[in-house]
Amino acid sequence: MLTYHCQVSMDLNSASTVVLQVLTQATSQDTAVLKPAEEQLKQWETQPGFYSVLLNIFTNHTLDINVRWLAVLYFKHGIDRYWRRVAPHALSEEEKTTLRAGLITNFNEPINQIATQIAVLIAKVARLDCPRQWPELIPTLIESVKVQDDLRQHRALLTFYHVTKTLASKRLAADRKLFYDLASGIYNFACSLWNHHTDTFLQQVSSGNEAAILSSLERTLLSLKVLRKLTVNGFVEPHKNMEVMGFLHGIFVRLKQFLECSRNIGTDNVCRDRLEKTIILFTKVLLDFLDQHPFSFTPLIQRSLEFSVSYVFTEVGEGVTFERFIVQCMNLIKMIVKNYAYKPSKNFEDSSPETLEAHKIKMAFFTYPTLTEICRRLVSHYFLLTEEELTMWEEDPEGFTVEETGGDSWKYSLRPCTEVLFIDIFHEYNQTLTPVLLEMMQTLQGPTNVEDMNALLIKDAVYNAVGLAAYELFDSVDFDQWFKNQLLPELQVIHNRYKPLRRRVIWLIGQWISVKFKSDLRPMLYEAICNLLQDQDLVVRIETATTLKLTVDDFEFRTDQFLPYLETMFTLLFQLLQQVTECDTKMHVLHVLSCVIERVNVQIRPYVGCLVQYLPLLWKQSEEHNMLRCAILTTLIHLVQGLGADSKNLYPFLLPVIQLSTDVSQPPHVYLLEDGLELWLVTLENSPCVTPELLRIFQNMSPLLELSSENLRTCFKIINGYIFLSSTEFLQVVENALKVNPILGPQMFQPIFPYVFKGIIEGERYPVVMSTYLGVMGRVLLQNTSFFSSLLNEMAHKFNQEMDQLLGNMIEMWVDRMDNITQPERRKLSALALLSLLPSDNSVIQDKFCGIINISVEGLHDVMTEDPETGTYKDCMLMSHLEEPKVTEDEEPPTEQDKRKKMLALKDPVHTVSLQQFIYEKLKAQQEILGEQGFQSLMETVDTEIVTQLQEFLQGF
Repeated sequence: MLTYHCQVSMDLNSASTVVLQVLTQATSQDTAVLKPAEEQLKQWETQPGFYSVLLNIFTNHTLDINVRWLAVLYFKHGIDRYWRRVAPHALSEEEKTTLRAGLITNFNEPINQIATQIAVLIAKVARLDCPRQWPELIPTLIESVKVQDDLRQHRALLTFYHVTKTLASKRLAADRKLFYDLASGIYNFACSLWNHHTDTFLQQVSSGNEAAILSSLERTLLSLKVLRKLTVNGFVEPHKNMEVMGFLHGIFVRLKQFLECSRNIGTDNVCRDRLEKTIILFTKVLLDFLDQHPFSFTPLIQRSLEFSVSYVFTEVGEGVTFERFIVQCMNLIKMIVKNYAYKPSKNFEDSSPETLEAHKIKMAFFTYPTLTEICRRLVSHYFLLTEEELTMWEEDPEGFTVEETGGDSWKYSLRPCTEVLFIDIFHEYNQTLTPVLLEMMQTLQGPTNVEDMNALLIKDAVYNAVGLAAYELFDSVDFDQWFKNQLLPELQVIHNRYKPLRRRVIWLIGQWISVKFKSDLRPMLYEAICNLLQDQDLVVRIETATTLKLTVDDFEFRTDQFLPYLETMFTLLFQLLQQVTECDTKMHVLHVLSCVIERVNVQIRPYVGCLVQYLPLLWKQSEEHNMLRCAILTTLIHLVQGLGADSKNLYPFLLPVIQLSTDVSQPPHVYLLEDGLELWLVTLENSPCVTPELLRIFQNMSPLLELSSENLRTCFKIINGYIFLSSTEFLQVVENALKVNPILGPQMFQPIFPYVFKGIIEGERYPVVMSTYLGVMGRVLLQNTSFFSSLLNEMAHKFNQEMDQLLGNMIEMWVDRMDNITQPERRKLSALALLSLLPSDNSVIQDKFCGIINISVEGLHDVMTEDPETGTYKDCMLMSHLEEPKVTEDEEPPTEQDKRKKMLALKDPVHTVSLQQFIYEKLKAQQEILGEQGFQSLMETVDTEIVTQLQEFLQGF
């Protein structure tokens, strides 16, 4: 254990010895040694001189690497916490001056990882101090990158890059101006430096000296990184700077040189990796510049398109291109094609000259032959399934489907990039390209020889294009006829080699479902889906499930057409769910099942037994996969809605799932809470009766209300759900809970009412939230007066308030928040609730009498309608009977809660008590208590206009 303390401001050498010892202990694997050392270092963070000691340690190359690494990290964290002048325990200006000088004295760090960290921390200081407090930094870096010593030159260049990157990221106007000045001052030097290292590399490639090649390539890469930041972020109007445009035009020359160099460098070594990174960086400069300065890029449009198209779509690129480079070139083409800055208005005269110039260049380049070649090459070359993909299909079918539908590497891989480029170009030039694609379709009519794998893959590629361009081809393809005459027969070819086409055809139908597909053909499609869900190939079955989801999701879906196939499809989907093993695939199939359950609703009841039995097992297996659990929750939501009151049979599984998902003390709640709350709500809405277990879950509500998150609305719906389900039992449990422990109450109910009164006392910052709280209070006040009295007493005790004072504050808050209560039913409820406080001889209630009458008259305006025949007013919310509404086939049947609402509406004071009569009776009773003179004095506290309106409403009483 450490038993000593050190004042770091002592002599530097002796302090270094002590700090070095503690840093050494902080690298230990033994927590008994590590923890006290970390605590000691934390105490030293604010000691004067500590960072000078750290600098002394990490620049001493004879010390242990791990200790030096830790010293750098502590220094770096110190910059974030204590470097700013206004920071608590900020470093002194004197020490910062010493540290800045020490950081750039020697660029000779031998360890790459430590050198990078030092460069980063220098950049952090530069972000705060350069150039005002550290004017010598940039000149020192520029001089240091000129030295002949390889190590010093590289480290200085590495630092130069990190400093430039950091300064370029600052966004305040004054900082931008400083960076513009810096860029103008050093751009010429940065270009010269880059050209020098690039030329050196090109000369050394033929030497075969791998170490020398790698060294110069590293410097080329770093100097290009510097230039990228200066070029993209360092100029307001870069096209007016000849050096900038010269560099950008020069990129195409350099790219060709570097691509040719790849012929002389092996395919599997460090040099090759660095070379490809440099080539990609060239393309990033162009892409970033196009993104930030589209009009400055205009002079580069022609050359960029010529270069990219030649390397990607002609034989020029053969033998020198690689996948990531092709992706970047395609992105460059796509960004030029789609760029809004280059698209004229419908009325050309309204377009800027810059836009028209760019558009003119684009139109001149994208001629019919060029577009045709790009389209054909995309489809016939880039859309073809590769040998690698076909092997993956065989060896890992689920992995193949995940890759195809958007795995982690999806956005960086070639296939999705080619498909996006095809969609964008086809959309932009559809009049030119539609005949080209139709011709390709025409040549592929009829079945394809299963022995000709190349022909099968070509057809797969063309079908892919037709699916991607579905919206553009709407008027050009008679899809219904094509479906019947060509696609359906292809789905019936069961040969193993035909499986890419079976999978592609069912995918293609899914793309066209919402575009152009006659409703009468759906039964034929459902028949085909049933057959394909029994296909021998797993990829085909998964793709079929996807198309099924798109089909039932479509707005033209008809339940009557689907029901004859429901049992078969549901059974086959469930079998697929059991068969697949990957988390992503199980999620996908679950989403399809959920979608089917949602669309057919109660019609699913006869077929869900197997799924209901399987979900508990799947939930248990998915303990480490929260996203799969989210999919299970979604399925359960639709399942409960479909089962209605029968969902009570699921409670042994369902309620623990809700309990876990909505318990904020459990880590999974971060992922599961939103769906868990939705499941809780639909479970309540469909519950036929309250159960002790269902009530017990409510203990999770306390911390949920404390979160005050976007889920608050759902929480209040859940509270409403309990009240609708069993208001007497629910409120009785609340009441009993508060009696048992009036200060805290059991945690399951404690927060609801205290939140209301806390808001009343302190002033609720969220008026809409308070208006919701008051709606709950209105019910309690109107329907359970004794509970309200005991509650008021307990809350007064809890918040150290007088009961009358708290009641007065509540009435005042209610009057103030009335404008936030917008629903007429809740406005009438508020009026009834406050009127229920009358008659009263309580001075506080009489003091708030004016506000109560104001709310009552507002309520009358909301609910009273005039009978034109009699000229009398009637409360339009009164219900004498409740007719059962007719439910059409497309509508969801009423939930148990809907039925409860209808029954409650017949008992609800809002619908059974005339507000007009209630006001009259309460005022008459108040008059009897106070006497005529006392009552008149009370009425005089009300605005005369309000009294006049009240009298008009009460005519006839």
